[in-house]
Amino acid sequence: MKSVLIVLILCCQIAAAQTSFKVIPLGVKGGTDESNLSSYMIAPQGSDAYVCLDAGTVHYGIEKAVQARLLQGTAGEILKKNIKGFLISHGHLDHLAGMIINSPDDSTKNIYGLDDCLNILKDKYFSWKSWANFANEGEKPALGKYHYTVLTPGREVPLEHTDMQVTAFPLSHANPYQSTAFLIRHQDAYVLYLGDTGPDSVEHADKMHLLWEQAAPLLQAKQLKAIFIEVSFANEQPDKQLFGHLTPRWLMSELQDLASLAGAAALKGFPIVVTHIKPGGNREQLIRTQLKAYNPLQVRLIIPEQAKLLTF
Repeated sequence: MKSVLIVLILCCQIAAAQTSFKVIPLGVKGGTDESNLSSYMIAPQGSDAYVCLDAGTVHYGIEKAVQARLLQGTAGEILKKNIKGFLISHGHLDHLAGMIINSPDDSTKNIYGLDDCLNILKDKYFSWKSWANFANEGEKPALGKYHYTVLTPGREVPLEHTDMQVTAFPLSHANPYQSTAFLIRHQDAYVLYLGDTGPDSVEHADKMHLLWEQAAPLLQAKQLKAIFIEVSFANEQPDKQLFGHLTPRWLMSELQDLASLAGAAALKGFPIVVTHIKPGGNREQLIRTQLKAYNPLQVRLIIPEQAKLLTF
């Protein structure tokens, strides 16, 4: 009986290793430094087929990852061969500028997003008025290198040429404007990535609560491995000047809502990756201090760094 139990434990450990993720931050900040803007390469462990969660910084971030020996090859080769698609949360430059700038030298791939986000790309960016139209829709001539893939909220679709799937959920980002949360799945493991978003009570919306309703069962089942969520400002920022963003206090408030659905025990020690900190003055240090000072759920707070590998 003991030997059978040991075999079962080993099998579970092997399965967990097979379904975990690796994430390479290409950029982590929420502004000012154009060489370090929101962009994360994600793939299952053991795979070199990545997708980018947002694409504020791409080429420079890949170069830094190569220097850190996280990736092999040149930045151009990795962009073309290893990044199989882009998941764009919303149409702000700090989340897509790297994709736009690098599009002339990129390979054919999909751009995934909600309809509203993709329409912004068609109308404002891949338009011959601002940049060549490297996509397959929009202003003519459409060069067809990138293919828009419209995501339907709540419906899972495969991420082509990878072993992952994605489900998109709308977020409020300075209501009535939208952002997106992407739930990435590989086998029975998940990572949840949120684009920019404000707290429900400030946004006068319920998008975060609806997202937590979807995430809570996965958290309880230990299938959800990490949540990437923004904290742009320190607690001193007035609510009326959040512009669709979170503070440490509002992050913990939203996580309390998740805990009300999943149970506080499910969040103890759970990885919360804090993204999109806006540089300026001592804001970054202040946010770190405030996150450490008030963490009632005892989540494991992770501040990502450019080209520093994360595994879950």
